[in-house]
Amino acid sequence: MGEGSTGAAAEVVEAVAGRPGGAVTTWRRAGVAGAAIGVIAAGAAAGVAIERLTVGRGMRKKARLALDASGPYGSLRGTPGKAYADDGTELAFEVDEVGAEGPQAARRRRLFGRRAPAPVTVVFSHGYCLSQDSWHFQRAALRGVVRAVYWDQRSHGRSGRGATRLRDREPVTIDRLGRDLKAVIDAAAPEGPLVLVGHSMGGMTTMALADQFPELIRERVVGVALVGTSAGGLGEVNFGLPVAGVNAVRRVLPGVLRALGSQAELVERGRRATSDLFAGIIKRYSFSSKDVDPAVARFAERMIESTPIDVVAEFYPAFTEHDKADALKHFAELPVLVLAGDKDLVTPSEHSEVMADLLPDAELVLVPDAGHLVMLEHPEVVTDRLADLLARTGAVGTG
Repeated sequence: MGEGSTGAAAEVVEAVAGRPGGAVTTWRRAGVAGAAIGVIAAGAAAGVAIERLTVGRGMRKKARLALDASGPYGSLRGTPGKAYADDGTELAFEVDEVGAEGPQAARRRRLFGRRAPAPVTVVFSHGYCLSQDSWHFQRAALRGVVRAVYWDQRSHGRSGRGATRLRDREPVTIDRLGRDLKAVIDAAAPEGPLVLVGHSMGGMTTMALADQFPELIRERVVGVALVGTSAGGLGEVNFGLPVAGVNAVRRVLPGVLRALGSQAELVERGRRATSDLFAGIIKRYSFSSKDVDPAVARFAERMIESTPIDVVAEFYPAFTEHDKADALKHFAELPVLVLAGDKDLVTPSEHSEVMADLLPDAELVLVPDAGHLVMLEHPEVVTDRLADLLARTGAVGTG
């Protein structure tokens, strides 16, 4: 990596800290933290530097506003409800019911034929730093076709901040998220068969549910989709970085995030000031296609940026501790879809292959030229495969 890109990354570090020039006390306390973050940021920074030379800040802001207006992504809403986790955290969910008549019924017949659907509820769990709106395209396709529940994980989207974290500084765990999912199911779908769909952290949440409530899986779950997720070993992911860079990141990132989380207001100002840089980073780690719709990329950027930095910090350690390979055995007798982008830098497709090896009857789909947000980047592929899964479970007709 050349001196120019390293210098650009150093400027990024200063900007993220919210202190221009040499006033980077927070980062100095973090030791080599700036270098580690710089390794991640430098590739995006180079492109952004060129953009800054050619496009004024006002123009970039107008472009973002235009993209926000052009894509109604995340605008779909259902019947709202609330569930309460075992620590009292308020969890927001929405339900899309089956449309018995009208355009929904006609669309269901076009997609799945005339056979009457089974009374199945499909529960969608989203990933880290996202929200239920990340399922926008799948929700649009399935709306009125099958009963579906979309929920926001604690401290994300419209859900409340984690109560035990605020009250007792208790670390977030994937097991805790699994219990949150159980609370949502109890409130939104207390009876009847279930299909569980989880992306990234949502897939891990689904595995944690199975690990802690195997009787629920045995008695009610009729199908599972694990999208861009992992059963463990995330501490070994290299994020597409060279060995030296990833080792530095692993060594200091937890401390960096803790430092940032403790100065959330300052960091949020820095994020806003350097939003064009973060857009480049988000795009690199979300998508692989060069021709991804700019409005979709902007939609992902908005979701991720809306996650407060202290939430980013408190959730991150849970991933290195996540190990739910043994929980997959609870899905062994079910129709299972394991799907990932073949160029996912966050939860690499090799992790999906490992899960498929542990679930030999599962359907493994590796989507070409797709990154971590595969359901936004190649929505038709994900929706088609989910439709196939739903047909196998009897959730929809097969003609």
